[in-house]
Amino acid sequence: MTPPRETVDVVVVGGGAMGSATAGHLAGRGRDVLLLERFAPGHKNGASHGASRNFNQAYSDPTYVSMLVESQRLWRRLEAESGLALLETTGIVNHGAHPAFDAVHDALAAAGVDSEFLPADEAERRWTGMRFDSRVLFTPGAGRLHADRSVAALQAGAVARGADVRHEARVTDVRVVDDGEVHVEFEASGVSTTVRARTVVVTAGAWTESLLAGVARHPRLVVTQEQPAHFAVVADSAAWPGFNHAPTAGDPRYDYWYSPVYGMVTPGEGVKAGWHGVGPRTHPDRRSFLPEAEQLAALQRYAREWLPGVDADRFVPISCTYTTTPDSNFVLDRVGPVVVGAGFSGHGFKFTPAVGRILADLVDGIPAPPLFALSR
Repeated sequence: MTPPRETVDVVVVGGGAMGSATAGHLAGRGRDVLLLERFAPGHKNGASHGASRNFNQAYSDPTYVSMLVESQRLWRRLEAESGLALLETTGIVNHGAHPAFDAVHDALAAAGVDSEFLPADEAERRWTGMRFDSRVLFTPGAGRLHADRSVAALQAGAVARGADVRHEARVTDVRVVDDGEVHVEFEASGVSTTVRARTVVVTAGAWTESLLAGVARHPRLVVTQEQPAHFAVVADSAAWPGFNHAPTAGDPRYDYWYSPVYGMVTPGEGVKAGWHGVGPRTHPDRRSFLPEAEQLAALQRYAREWLPGVDADRFVPISCTYTTTPDSNFVLDRVGPVVVGAGFSGHGFKFTPAVGRILADLVDGIPAPPLFALSR
């Protein structure tokens, strides 16, 4: 592989979903872009791997709703460009004690996104593999994204537009010279190289804080090892939408719950279900990749009680990292020549194309929505 140029317009650090989308947007605008990814393609060390992510539309905040509409359009455009199936429309059911369902329904209607309320008994007739404890907010246009395939398509699109994408290139230092120059040092094949750039975009997931320490004001981020599982399906003929299920506070039926539960079918692997952002805190380089026994047992109990279409005793655990902010909103902001994209875990993947556009805008001096400011 030829060595990178000594000077580029933009270095993007982190080649997961968000960094890959950002590189594609920037290259499409004629920027000279170098994307540096620490690991090999398809690795399982971060948060962008696997075959399934919910494309959940249940948002009421107008910023997120606008990004949903934009992202769905851009996912379809990426499918057309790549020839790959990325977003499958399965519908998603949201149920339980969620206080914002009416606001979600109204916000989606205002944006032209379909949603409807269904009684619990009707929902159980439609989706026999699930149980419901409340009315259900059904979004028929929601669905499931193929994560691995999406990242590959985003990177291929970035390369086609002229980006230089480098795997197994570990960034070791980011050094700000002034508002118009930053030096990025990385190691690849045992060789250390320093590249000068006008701007650096850091989309490094669980490694964000360590890369930005002493470089720029960075978000307060919590990194956890999350442990969902794929449960074997026992009723193959049953329809399976994606789902989000919120517990009722104070109701003893939910005393064993760690958080709301999310899930979806992963074709060929089973029904994926997991707690949301409550795994043990970890360092991304010191993960065990092993499930925490009590949380896994509670997840099995959830499957046994609420998912009659699966076998709660036949499962394969999964390991991934969550990197979250205290308010669960993303960080999309700029400090001098450093653009930061962080805190996406738990609900960010669906927004990838819009996030890439916003980060590219920040490189071009266009501010991001205030909701995502570092200073909030």
